[in-house]
Amino acid sequence: MKKTLLIAVSMLLLFAFTAPALKAQEVDAGLDIYSSYVWRGIKFGEGAAFQPYVEFSVAGFALGAWGSYCVSDNEAAEADLYASYGFDLGENASLSLTITDYYFPGTTSDPTSWTDGDNHYFEPMVGLGLGPVSLTAAYMFYDDAGKNGDASGDLYLEAGVTAGPVDLALGGGTGQYSMKDDAGFDICNISVSTSKEIKITDSFSLPLSGAVILNPSYESFHIVVGISL
Repeated sequence: MKKTLLIAVSMLLLFAFTAPALKAQEVDAGLDIYSSYVWRGIKFGEGAAFQPYVEFSVAGFALGAWGSYCVSDNEAAEADLYASYGFDLGENASLSLTITDYYFPGTTSDPTSWTDGDNHYFEPMVGLGLGPVSLTAAYMFYDDAGKNGDASGDLYLEAGVTAGPVDLALGGGTGQYSMKDDAGFDICNISVSTSKEIKITDSFSLPLSGAVILNPSYESFHIVVGISL
């Protein structure tokens, strides 16, 4: 796991230094602030979450870093690296391939090492867009300390549809997603979300988003609102 991560990071750094020679490159950075951090139907940490990101993109390729830090003692800190490539299939169809290294640095009082493979979750993901319909499949690998370091992982599948200003999603998974000890598949993410822009001045608007999320597997229900800067 550690070797895989080091190889992946080396490739990302190599691209970061060579990519400036390419044309049509863009660099973006921003900050999203949410009332709470809910991902794929699962809530992380307590209190509001600050989620910064930095992304470099050129043509269909993107290379970025994303993090989340909650405003509480249980901050559920997260710092991820990802690389993705998108294909335009024509006729309102698209295909995306993404590889993400999820890293959880622990807490301020109990930090963890970035080089420790037990703190990383490695996920390849495929996304297919067909007009208003989207399909996502991902498999997250991680080191299972309970099985003497043997590689383990969980599957996640999601279908979404855009209906006017509303986005609907239905997702489910195995293992950690479903809380099933036998790694059985279960629905963990039923969400309805929307977004709009609040006009502040003639030249500046504040993006606002909100979602209602039901997780049948965890028997939990969440309402989340966020702004983007």
